[in-house]
Amino acid sequence: MTFAKLSPKQKIVFRWCYKNKHRAIICDGAVRSGKTICMITSFILWAMRRFDGATFGICGKTVRSAERNIILPMQSITDLTHYFRLSYARSANLLTIEGCGRKNYFYVFGGKDESSYMLIQGITLCGVLFDEVALMPRSFVDQAIARTLSVENALLWFNCNPEGPQHWFYKEWICKADEKSALHVHFLMSDNPTISQEQLQHAEKQFIGVFHDRYIKGLWTLAEGLVYTMWRDEYIQRGEPTPPPDCEWYLALDYGTYNPFSAGLWAVGEEKAVRVAEYYYDGRQKAPRTDEEHYAACKSLIGNRRIQYIIVDPSAVSFIECVRRHGEFVVRKAHNEVLDGIRRTAALIDSGRLIVHESCTGFLEEIGQYSWNSDKDTDTVVKSSDHAMDDTRYLVNTILRRTLLADLEVKQS
Repeated sequence: MTFAKLSPKQKIVFRWCYKNKHRAIICDGAVRSGKTICMITSFILWAMRRFDGATFGICGKTVRSAERNIILPMQSITDLTHYFRLSYARSANLLTIEGCGRKNYFYVFGGKDESSYMLIQGITLCGVLFDEVALMPRSFVDQAIARTLSVENALLWFNCNPEGPQHWFYKEWICKADEKSALHVHFLMSDNPTISQEQLQHAEKQFIGVFHDRYIKGLWTLAEGLVYTMWRDEYIQRGEPTPPPDCEWYLALDYGTYNPFSAGLWAVGEEKAVRVAEYYYDGRQKAPRTDEEHYAACKSLIGNRRIQYIIVDPSAVSFIECVRRHGEFVVRKAHNEVLDGIRRTAALIDSGRLIVHESCTGFLEEIGQYSWNSDKDTDTVVKSSDHAMDDTRYLVNTILRRTLLADLEVKQS
């Protein structure tokens, strides 16, 4: 990393920690803005210059995400590897860095839920790097910060992409940066000197609606109104169901007993996925059905088509066992991340790659009602009219993200 090639904001990230003016830096804003790699390098260089035999924290949403976003990229940063020897013991979640006559220790922690704060209790830290801090619970972040209070000249690095304006980190740290003695640096893609105009345009195509406002414009904006505002009548296939050529077939389903059971039959081609038919049964309007009855209906929907997988929410344990017991289809547990799934589904809809046949009335009714819950402080959808939306998200997260979405995916860093 050549200092002369850094943007003005990236240079701030390298310089702030030596001026004894702030105790923390907050870098938020757009994806692909170059903030993460600069924070990693700055954090390590500062630690190795100012301390010897000290202990630090590197925090991600999970230990594995911290390894992916911090530890692995660190191995290829020549400004670090040229001067220091880096050794990571995965079994202990411990990175040891040695060089220039000094040796320091960096423990990796995951802050995925409210109980995670207990993992970091009792340790003294001389500094902490928080990657994707907006994805961590406040209790975990507060506990990690508390671990530094007894160390003179300890500093904090915070890195994140925007969430909603009611998010605790936005209200308590970004809005109160001066009170916290924190330096706030807001990044846009234009602050990354390595990204080309073509790459910028490519990245912009991936994000729609609230995700575009956050990940491209770098705004802490509210998710409100309909989720899939980009849905158009032109995405409805009319007449005889027409699957794409040389397609693969999948059945994706959202299980319900009293709540609706929604199963979409999808034909996935090279350029688009078509929901050619569906089984949508509402146990509140009719008599609830058993797993065996739902299975028989799904089998009838499939007909003589060769199904690659039946994709099911992992929580539907009894139905997964029902499918496996019959031995006729391969069942796969869905990747059911909500916000990433909505973002990916929105990108597919907007690009015209997700088509739904007019007979799929469950899907078509739900997509016109599927809304963000404005009464919540965090991004959540209203838990009604969401069953076909869920089964579609399962397909996108589990299958289409690696096929139709492969050329649209952009790392959020």
